[in-house]
Amino acid sequence: MESKTTNQLNSTEASVYERYAAAATTVEPALCCPVQYSSAEYLAAIPSEVIERDYGCGDPTPYINAGETVLDLGSGGGKLCFIASQIVGAEGRVIGVDCNREMLSLARKHAPTVAKTIGFANVSFRYGLIQDLSLSLAKLEGELIEFPIQDASGYLRLRNLEEHLRAEHPLVESDSIDCVMSNCVLNLVRQSDRRQLFAEIFRVLKRGGRAAISDIVSDESVPEHLTKDPTLWSGCLSGAFREDEFLKAFENAGFYGMQIAKRQSEPWQTIEGIEFRSMTVVAYKGKQGPCLERNQAVLYRGPFKSVQDDDGQTYQRGSRTAVCDKTFQILTKAPFEGSFIPIEPIESTPLEEAIEFDCHRSRHRDPRETKGLEYSATTEASGPSCGSDGACC
Repeated sequence: MESKTTNQLNSTEASVYERYAAAATTVEPALCCPVQYSSAEYLAAIPSEVIERDYGCGDPTPYINAGETVLDLGSGGGKLCFIASQIVGAEGRVIGVDCNREMLSLARKHAPTVAKTIGFANVSFRYGLIQDLSLSLAKLEGELIEFPIQDASGYLRLRNLEEHLRAEHPLVESDSIDCVMSNCVLNLVRQSDRRQLFAEIFRVLKRGGRAAISDIVSDESVPEHLTKDPTLWSGCLSGAFREDEFLKAFENAGFYGMQIAKRQSEPWQTIEGIEFRSMTVVAYKGKQGPCLERNQAVLYRGPFKSVQDDDGQTYQRGSRTAVCDKTFQILTKAPFEGSFIPIEPIESTPLEEAIEFDCHRSRHRDPRETKGLEYSATTEASGPSCGSDGACC
């Protein structure tokens, strides 16, 4: 008789694989909630078999751009990849990762058809676990076929082999992806692997890249007895992240600028009073690295009296705040673009001559720091007339 622990393992991870394997051949409407894609015009190029077997809860595709390299976690039958392939265009690239053979077969079956329809081939599908994007299961399987495990020494060799494959033949290389997207898959990963999952998303992204993740979240913590229900888990319910913990997971992995891009107003399902709904989060990578002093400042526009960034720095409305070059670049791009007025120094300091930014200094940037202590210019009025009648006060 199998132990309780083994049964629990089989009732969670195995139930996910079995349910999605079956859903690759037979449509299962109960898997996840209906999605209206903002890029619906791209669906015409995708075979109906793929569309009918698409299981998701949101649409992360508005957050990818032409020419980018995009990674889809839990790519399933390939629908999201085929949409993304058309958005990034012939100069871009799309990678889908899934551990379900049946879903991979469905996606690979239709990839040539989509490529022929849109006029270029820029999508590849890879066999792996989304929480371990370094390990190629295809390469690992090839080694195991040639050198099967028969005893404990074989198991030890397997561990060494895995590390070798991760280092020398990674499934997805570090700092190689512009945007990681996913649609209702992260909640299927077991709790013990979730820290690694977010760390892997962070690892593969380029500096300045972003994650756009649609997933099912809950408004309350899911009790243990529900998490042990294989049907609820494989149905994207009992493994749902609690709303605040979902955002915190990105923060803990090193992301910044996390924002709720979309949140379903009405719950998709309610179980024992707990509401489950779709939510899309966008998060950015890029606050790592040296802080250099280049006499830059930002002016927070409002409307709040003050705001605080992910590093605890407070920006007072209308006050010139001293920032390092890295923070200056971050605050003048998405998702903060438009919230801050950038103030560049009159004489720019080359990066190679910049000294380390003093994090203990006053955060107020005196105007003379950006203009220069010897600045004493007197000028005539410049620019267009500032009044509607052509007069300036």
